[in-house]
Amino acid sequence: MASDAEHIVKSYEVELNRLRTLISDMGGMVEHQVSDACDAVLNGNGEAATSAISEDPKVDAAEKEIEQFVIKLLALRQPMAGDLRQIVSSLKITGDLERIGDYAANVAKRSLVLSQFTLPYTLSGLANMTRLVQASLKDVIDAAGEGDSIKALEVWRSDEQIDDIYNGLFRELITYMMEDPRNITPCTHLLFIAKNLERIGDHATNIAETVYYAATGETLLTARPKGDTSAYAVVRPARD
Repeated sequence: MASDAEHIVKSYEVELNRLRTLISDMGGMVEHQVSDACDAVLNGNGEAATSAISEDPKVDAAEKEIEQFVIKLLALRQPMAGDLRQIVSSLKITGDLERIGDYAANVAKRSLVLSQFTLPYTLSGLANMTRLVQASLKDVIDAAGEGDSIKALEVWRSDEQIDDIYNGLFRELITYMMEDPRNITPCTHLLFIAKNLERIGDHATNIAETVYYAATGETLLTARPKGDTSAYAVVRPARD
């Protein structure tokens, strides 16, 4: 017969697995939401936009469920060392996932307005940015589910690439606005969309830092690779 101690250890492991499953489920929800938002922008897909917006309350509910579960674990199990890091880190991860969901919903809402305009330029730069953001998000969600510090570190290092594309888009869109006032409204929406995508990348990097700490007990001490310089960009008027 199993002892009481064995039962306690087994039930505790079941609860930790349950926590990992809840986080993975929330991550999958957010990943799908971001995918829909990107589809809505690049392809003018109104159904995808509506789907991304409607997912937001579900993501919020998932965050609250995980928060309540973590409080229960902390109160009843009083975890130590690695288990404590993982349980507390899950709160930070879900907080970042919730913010990613908010940004995805914002992208989807702006896509509905953007679809009313005929754009005189391609969205190839934005498409490249969405590809990198979605790849980072997928990888960091996988890293969180697997407790993979190596994969988390790779995501952390990839953020600069997203920032570089954002900076290029920022300068390009400002130039279009200066060349023709009719471009101001659609380009403004594209600027906000690009910024929201850049922030999704930032939150994916936050998750990567948290996963790395939960897995290793060490913080990433070097400065985060950060390339967003749009606040300081100088755009020269186009010459006739």
